[in-house]
Amino acid sequence: MRVSDYYNLGRTQPYLDFVDIRLDTDIPVFLDPTAIKTLDSPWGHELSSLLQSFFECVLKHIKNGNDSKAQLLLASLNERNEFHLGFSRGESRGHAFGTISAESVWGALSKSQASLTGLLQDLEDTCLLINGIGTDMISDAVSNIIRGPLIKYTQEMCIYYGIPLVDGVESGPIWNPVKETWENAFVALPITDYGKIVLVPKVLVRQRVCYKYDEYYRHFLLPEMQSEELKSHSSLVEVLKNGSERVTKKALMGKYGSDKLAVVTETLKRPHVLDDYRENKKTNAPLPLTHEEISSVEESEKPNWEGLINELEAIPTGRESAGAYEDTIEKIFTSLLYPSLCYPIKQHNIHDGRKRIDITYTNEARNGFFAWLSLHYPSSMIFIECKNYGKEVSNPEVDQLSGRFSPSRGKVGILTCRQIEDKERLKKRCKDTANDSRGFIISLDDQDIIDLIKCRQSEPESNEYKLLRNMFNELIS
Repeated sequence: MRVSDYYNLGRTQPYLDFVDIRLDTDIPVFLDPTAIKTLDSPWGHELSSLLQSFFECVLKHIKNGNDSKAQLLLASLNERNEFHLGFSRGESRGHAFGTISAESVWGALSKSQASLTGLLQDLEDTCLLINGIGTDMISDAVSNIIRGPLIKYTQEMCIYYGIPLVDGVESGPIWNPVKETWENAFVALPITDYGKIVLVPKVLVRQRVCYKYDEYYRHFLLPEMQSEELKSHSSLVEVLKNGSERVTKKALMGKYGSDKLAVVTETLKRPHVLDDYRENKKTNAPLPLTHEEISSVEESEKPNWEGLINELEAIPTGRESAGAYEDTIEKIFTSLLYPSLCYPIKQHNIHDGRKRIDITYTNEARNGFFAWLSLHYPSSMIFIECKNYGKEVSNPEVDQLSGRFSPSRGKVGILTCRQIEDKERLKKRCKDTANDSRGFIISLDDQDIIDLIKCRQSEPESNEYKLLRNMFNELIS
């Protein structure tokens, strides 16, 4: 039983912005702090700030000898089942820090030279340097620390998709970075027969946390130690028959150890190696899961591109079907433009409600057209206006969309309509808008959208959207 089934949403995973969790168990995907830190939106910055502030606060208390405060903070990272992410079989159980007790985690942190010397900087470092902490526990800890924004996201998605909310539900601990404490509140959340749920954007999850203890030790720290042993001509150096010399990783582990205590000891001598590892992970942070990867790991369906085309073509033109057209455009774009665009909001109010935008997406692209766009033009948000008519699109429609733009929100939008009688004239209108510094509008009719879908069919992992790029280039040429 998934969320989409329980609430009869009429949509499956490819057409939903959140992870369509199973309510009776966990889905084996995880929240990776390194991936979260790559988000370049205000929302992403908020998540990163929460993670950083919590861990810095814990380390501060440990260094100052405030044992009870540190334990109290860690105690709230206990088992929470409402996220339904992880390796649990059967009923969700969670693997957060609380499962080995706050006292045990505090003891490991407080006794480790990694904590006391400043070597330990980020939450994810703990799975490299602290005994008893694994990557699945990191993911559950992240879920708890960013609970506040995830509750807000859940509320907005429930309103968006028509999932009923129940008032007065206990929130669970919410991290307050200003007061440096956990707070509890009563909030509106969806309640199922399996308990309350908190939804997670699928753009945030990964198949594993990218920090790996074995990888760091074997492929970053040990090669540095091998080089040093060779240069010093130590007793670990072996001379081969051909006269070349080597130091094996097995010999190094035999002499220096291979547990996390050994890793900390050797890293303290070479802190630059950990810096290199962090930089490598930052530069090569895992990309969001593709539709195909999500389908495989969740055992869910892939996008039905032909079905989307048929659904679009079946909608009658006219005001009476405007709502159905807008819903279908959102369904198409949520699957077609994922993972570049996410967090859709329909009928987004701006200017104190005086203006409304049909659909607004957050631009979280890491590569492809929308990533290029974010580097050169204000486009943290992408605005969509849907016009379900097949007549000439004129200046009022173009002006309506450009009036939604701002330097802070973004100045790029997409205007969709069923059929454009004179495409060249509309392109000129959109180019005039760009030349007047009023923003950049790409106009798409049904055939353009169908062409985009077919291109995605032939290149399922590409985020280039060549048709959109070509249209945008015409605006700025």
